[in-house]
Amino acid sequence: MGEETKKIEFSHRSVLLYECMDGLDIKPDGIYVDGTAGGAGHSSEIARRLESGRLIAIDQDETAVAVATQRLNALGKNTTVVRSNFSNIARVCEELGVDAIDGVLLDLGVSSYQLDTADRGFSYSADAPLDMRMDNRNSLTAYEVVNNYSTEQLKKILFEYGEERYAPAIASAIVKHREKAPIKTTGELSDIIKYAIPPSAREGGHHPAKRSFQAIRIEVNAELDVIEPAIRAAVERLNKGGRIAIITFHSLEDRIVKQTFASLASGCTCPKDFPVCVCGNKPKVRLVTRKPILPSKEELEENPRSRSAKLRVAEKI
Repeated sequence: MGEETKKIEFSHRSVLLYECMDGLDIKPDGIYVDGTAGGAGHSSEIARRLESGRLIAIDQDETAVAVATQRLNALGKNTTVVRSNFSNIARVCEELGVDAIDGVLLDLGVSSYQLDTADRGFSYSADAPLDMRMDNRNSLTAYEVVNNYSTEQLKKILFEYGEERYAPAIASAIVKHREKAPIKTTGELSDIIKYAIPPSAREGGHHPAKRSFQAIRIEVNAELDVIEPAIRAAVERLNKGGRIAIITFHSLEDRIVKQTFASLASGCTCPKDFPVCVCGNKPKVRLVTRKPILPSKEELEENPRSRSAKLRVAEKI
């Protein structure tokens, strides 16, 4: 894995890096969790700011774990890398004997190195087997979704997870094509999507398969399902004054983060027409960012993939 690790490490770029560090307000003796370590860009910056503190870096991707381990070991700080999904943050902390933490960072969505590794099947720009798994231990692949889901199921995920206006036409085209032979590669799928939508929709803007590939990837990895419970589990583990910082890359993720933060900040879950609170729930966090932090002009020029990134931060009270 040596050459592969070097290549991935070299190409990794951390989005909103210093904005995240400011948001986490890192204490040199604190305990921090990077729930989506990836190429360890954010993790490395957190570790550099620690003295007697500790960093726990989590990622479900086998290659990411190898890269993060290599990079963090080189820093000589107190770091632990764990292969798991960030939704298991409470279990990971428990297994490591960590009762409370001072900060959590989540960088959601597909990482640059996953997109750039063609055979992972995330990209519509390269022909590869339909996979899209962030964790290759999971059984569900993009091949299964594309070839076994019903027309209605496909239409639902394309519309809900991809916000694809041509979901019915694309779903029908996929089912029609697979009746002749299974759809095996990203290139085949990309072409089917391209010719399923009106010619006018193929001109300019995003690649015509972008939204559909996003939708299938989200379905394969159950990405949206884990966000709210993971946030709530992380907040429960935070010390008073500890912070949680989350980067999102599309409106579906951002909406969940925004609504979950708002719920944790308001506390009360009583219907709005109740004259007084009867649930007794108290606010658990305060919003550090009322509006999301966006990439700077300089970062957008250096890393165009950061253009849709949004950072939200909350603090335990």
